[in-house]
Amino acid sequence: MANIRRLLFTSICLFLLSFIISCSSDSPQPPNEDLFFQSPEWAVNANIYKVNIRQYSEEGTFKAFTEDLPRLQEMGVNILWLMPVIPIGEENRKGTLGNLYSVKNYTEINPEFGSKADFRGLIEEAQSLRMWVIMDLPAGYTSPDAVWTETNPGFYVTDEDGNYLSPGDDQQDVIQLDSENRELWNAMIEAMEYWVSEYNIDGFHAADARLMPVEFWVTARDQLENIKPLFMLADAEDPELHRAFDMTYAVDYSRTIKNIATGQSTLSNLGAVMDQYLENFHKRNFRMLYKTNHDVNSLQGSDPDLYDENFKNFAVLTATLWGMPLIYNGQESGLDQQLEMFDKDPIEWKDYKYQEFYSTLLDLNTRNQALFNGEIGGDYRKMPTDKDEQIFAFKRIGHHEQVLVILNFSDSDQTFNFVDGHEGTWNDVFDGSEKEITSSNTIDANSFLLLERVYMSH
Repeated sequence: MANIRRLLFTSICLFLLSFIISCSSDSPQPPNEDLFFQSPEWAVNANIYKVNIRQYSEEGTFKAFTEDLPRLQEMGVNILWLMPVIPIGEENRKGTLGNLYSVKNYTEINPEFGSKADFRGLIEEAQSLRMWVIMDLPAGYTSPDAVWTETNPGFYVTDEDGNYLSPGDDQQDVIQLDSENRELWNAMIEAMEYWVSEYNIDGFHAADARLMPVEFWVTARDQLENIKPLFMLADAEDPELHRAFDMTYAVDYSRTIKNIATGQSTLSNLGAVMDQYLENFHKRNFRMLYKTNHDVNSLQGSDPDLYDENFKNFAVLTATLWGMPLIYNGQESGLDQQLEMFDKDPIEWKDYKYQEFYSTLLDLNTRNQALFNGEIGGDYRKMPTDKDEQIFAFKRIGHHEQVLVILNFSDSDQTFNFVDGHEGTWNDVFDGSEKEITSSNTIDANSFLLLERVYMSH
């Protein structure tokens, strides 16, 4: 009996010691790896608009961008993704104004864009117009002269001589953080909590998300959700990141459509990418579909450069496939500039000649359940034709709605048949007319048909 009492006493002591250690640790404790974060309700039928404050206007300020919010609301924009608005380092600065992702201080505002009051006003105005704001957060590196190099030098990766290291050959304006440092985790999460608590932002975009471990992001998301439900976007294409993030980049999609436009890939490659996505990602995972963003635009070319006569086709494709469509600021005005990354180069807005076109796409994406995000969205089904080298056709099949997309990427008119039939009457999304899909159909060169209908079963 005495041995049993000693064993019981020892067990209780070990349990209490373990409990005390876990409670007193300064390191954040990762939640259960099976933890699942629910996306905010407003994200179910949302789209995303990427904002480069520096180049958005001649002023390049929060106030100037705020003045344009009613136009974006009218266009149908839901989520505003702001490129970094925090101060930029001066050491090894690129260009005149510097790299927006070279962070000097995680809890201050870049004076280039205005004041904290200006930033708060932007967020409040956007939210009053039923738009949500997410911030860009480069979490894997800072500028070489960042505040933390003075206050927390142990946050960084160094060589054997104690020198800070850059994450890449052409990245001398940033130095790499030690992603395994749990004190760094605490500091980074505190910075994120600051922006949510003080400014009521609605989420974060994690630039180069893979530079920090997934467990960090799970821990951060778990703690941030105590403040409010957030939307999290990861700059990576990795199913594991969906443990912490709502949405990841559809990188292979973006690469493939650019290659199709230049003749380096075929439409069969696009079909293969979609099959791969459906196999590797859960339906609840949001995927961000994009034909351009600030990197693509600045480094590879503008929409006219990359997509030529098929730029509308690729826009329709991006707005209707399985994923959330991204619009980069200026596309609605036919952006034909490669915007400078490190110097002032304001968008030439011209006459917004494609605003109605994008508004129609965003309206369909927002109201038609077949195109919603996550599990509530419709299934994707490729529709084979006898002209699959020139035509890409597919359906999105919702509970009571369908969307049919037919895209002719060739420079000539095409008469085609669906391999499996699919005759029926549809409504044209752009002109409102009825369209009859028959056993033989014709579509103009470099053009699309975007059709929808309500049905009771499939």
